[in-house]
Amino acid sequence: MKPLPEREATPIRGELREAAQQFEAILLRQMLASARSTDFGGNDLFGSQSEATFREMRDERFAELTAKSGQLGFADAIEKQLARFLPEGTD
Repeated sequence: MKPLPEREATPIRGELREAAQQFEAILLRQMLASARSTDFGGNDLFGSQSEATFREMRDERFAELTAKSGQLGFADAIEKQLARFLPEGTD
C-alpha cells in the first residue's frame, strides 16, 4: 500500500489515534463481557435487569478510560501499525 499524500495525512494522524483508542475500548468491553458471562453456579440475590444495565455501563466507561490512559498499550500498537501508511512528518 502506498502512503497517503502529505496534505491528506496531517488531519488523519489525530483521527488515527482516536480510532485506535476506540478500538481498544471495544476490545476491553468484549473482554469484560466475556469474563462476566462466566457462570460459577452462584445465585445472585440482587440479580435484575437494572443491575445488568448498570454493570454494562460501568464496564463501558472503564474500558474507555483504560483505553485513553494507554495502560494496556493496544491503542499504541494499533496506531503504530497503521501509521506506517502515513507520510513522514505527520505527527
